Amino acid sequence: MEADPPRVIALVPAYREAPRIAAVVAGALRHLPVVVVDDGSDDGTAEAAEAAGATVLRQRPNAGKGAALRAGFRHALAAGAEAVVTLDGDGQHDPAEIPAFLAAWEARRAPLIIGCRTFSQMPPVRRLANTLGTATFSWAVGRRIPDNQSGYRLIGRVLMERLLESREQGFEFEVEMITRAIRDGLAIDWVPIRTIYDGAPSHIRPVHHVRSFLRVAREARRAVRGG
Repeated sequence: MEADPPRVIALVPAYREAPRIAAVVAGALRHLPVVVVDDGSDDGTAEAAEAAGATVLRQRPNAGKGAALRAGFRHALAAGAEAVVTLDGDGQHDPAEIPAFLAAWEARRAPLIIGCRTFSQMPPVRRLANTLGTATFSWAVGRRIPDNQSGYRLIGRVLMERLLESREQGFEFEVEMITRAIRDGLAIDWVPIRTIYDGAPSHIRPVHHVRSFLRVAREARRAVRGG
């Protein structure tokens, strides 16, 4: 007798997170089956995730977070999942909050549910970057988006399918995800999440990230507002 397909899968894109990934996997497994997409790591991330109980997809060479998420989407769609909950492999998303996403999804079935952080609890540089980014993106799409860069999200099947055609490789994919939902008239919901910073190194390159963000903000304005 074949097992029923998973309704929701925890999807964790990870790059060089060997010291932290096992704890993330163990926490998420308390709520959902876990798939880790190892994005070309060379530090044993894949092995640590497998040992912790995750299904691991290996992406070689390193191709960026957007590409890793789409690889996970393809896996989830093929498995028959109705949604994925995405969280980062660096421990900055508390897996214990997964039930909040599931409860919001069961209540309203929004195809995109985003974890909203409290910017005041961030280190000063990140707080400034996120505040400016939120203001810029909200202007671009013509509505308030409280947190456009949080990677803790639930994405429903309909939005996963539409995002497979994206060409965004890095962090910009998560911004494009919001644009696509708005453009297509798909509901967006929000759940409050903890803001966790433990000193783990960031994989974001500041100058490149700012340039890419401004580009996707301009594209979002054209896509949503036609200007």
